[in-house]
Amino acid sequence: MNLPNKLTLLRGILVPFFVFFILLEGGNNLLYRYIGLGIFCFASFTDFLDGYLARKNHLVTNFGKFMDPLADKLLVCSALICLIPLGELPAWYVVILIGREFVISGFRLVAADHNIVIAASIFGKAKTASQMLMIILLLLQIPTLAFVNQIFIVLSLALTILSLVDYVYKNHRVISEGGF
Repeated sequence: MNLPNKLTLLRGILVPFFVFFILLEGGNNLLYRYIGLGIFCFASFTDFLDGYLARKNHLVTNFGKFMDPLADKLLVCSALICLIPLGELPAWYVVILIGREFVISGFRLVAADHNIVIAASIFGKAKTASQMLMIILLLLQIPTLAFVNQIFIVLSLALTILSLVDYVYKNHRVISEGGF
């Protein structure tokens, strides 16, 4: 297993530790919250690093194309779910963002059954980056950034919807070939 794939696996392994610290004491203890935030930031950095290393060193694999987006989904969706009881995001918003992830994962599974690998698009990458930045901003809880937080909440929702439309448009053959 190459280094980029190991970083992808590490990101998945870090998720329970992130959730533990974020939700410890109801998210009210800033020390635990910032430890969780540090874990999230490190895990998010591995997303950038594994992609960079894979492309730079020609280590792009089908495993990486499939597992990297799943590790991203696990990290981001866990964070989004944690932000509901912390009062940072409404449940309806999180349902929309996670619903998109289920749809795209379904596309990928059907495509894989037909030996097609659907790699992340530029819109999908932008969506993930905006969500990660939004999560970081919300976890920081800096009152003077409330307006910036709202911008990232709206931007993340817009990119989520845009990337969903882009995936469906570009991969509509997966639906027809999948017998839907």
